[in-house]
Amino acid sequence: MDRISRRSQGPEGVRFGNHRISSLLFADDVVLMASSGQDLQHVLERFAAECEAAGMRISTSKSEEAMVLDRKRVACPLQVGGEVLPQVEEFKYLGVLFTSEGKIEREIDRRIGAASAVMHAVGVPDRRGEEGAESKGEALDLPVNLSFPLPHLTYGHELWVMTERTRSRIQAAEMSFLRRVAGRSLRDRVRSSVTREELGVEPLLLRIERSQLRWLGHLFRMPPGRLPREVFQACPTGRRPRGRPRTRWRNYVSRLAWERLGVPPEELEEVSGVREVWASLLRLLLPPTHDPVPDQADEEDEEDEED
Repeated sequence: MDRISRRSQGPEGVRFGNHRISSLLFADDVVLMASSGQDLQHVLERFAAECEAAGMRISTSKSEEAMVLDRKRVACPLQVGGEVLPQVEEFKYLGVLFTSEGKIEREIDRRIGAASAVMHAVGVPDRRGEEGAESKGEALDLPVNLSFPLPHLTYGHELWVMTERTRSRIQAAEMSFLRRVAGRSLRDRVRSSVTREELGVEPLLLRIERSQLRWLGHLFRMPPGRLPREVFQACPTGRRPRGRPRTRWRNYVSRLAWERLGVPPEELEEVSGVREVWASLLRLLLPPTHDPVPDQADEEDEEDEED
């Protein structure tokens, strides 16, 4: 597959800084990329020709994901061997949901739903209403209980752009899990910080922010020429669409480092370039200060979970 991809390279692709990317490979999966529908058709034709020369062919029954990244629906008819590939508005790749609008909210909501389903599937006991459920001994199996849903919830979180809505949704899902283990319900009106302290767990939002900042340090320490670093530092060309511009991950994580660690953007690369210094700063990261009493949004999530 690597040889076929190299031989099918052409002038098309999507430019990131000094790199032009026309394909991404993982095992036997291939993602072809281009800046226009016509260029994408040329890339697809060359790739199909190289596959036939190697004794392989593209399965049109499985190659059903043709997607255009745009805020508006744009038609992009693609053909392989005379057959038209269906165009979709979203598809999953390597476990992550990609949408044509380029938003991450759908993926986060899907992750929360998957974690809730795992919580029920593994049979985590619901101790709410049991006598003595809040005792210390009842929470001894907490690490085992949370080791199942949390990886499903936080998969790929290093590159999330956190908004107030996503923070609220993640915190509500986390507290739903913790209250289930602690034997509490929203009617008890107990603050999240109290439940976490009794169970001995740190806030999930803190773990997410620490992982995002840790990945930022990895990006800055990568040698020049590494694709993740080049994509991170690249500045997109062209004009943005009308309306409020979306927050790029680089802008989000730079602001996060400034607000949570006190590192200004102009010093970020220098500070994170020293692994020991950056790791010590991450160890000193404090939990977010916002810790409300469960509100109406939490109550709705709790009702959905019970249903």
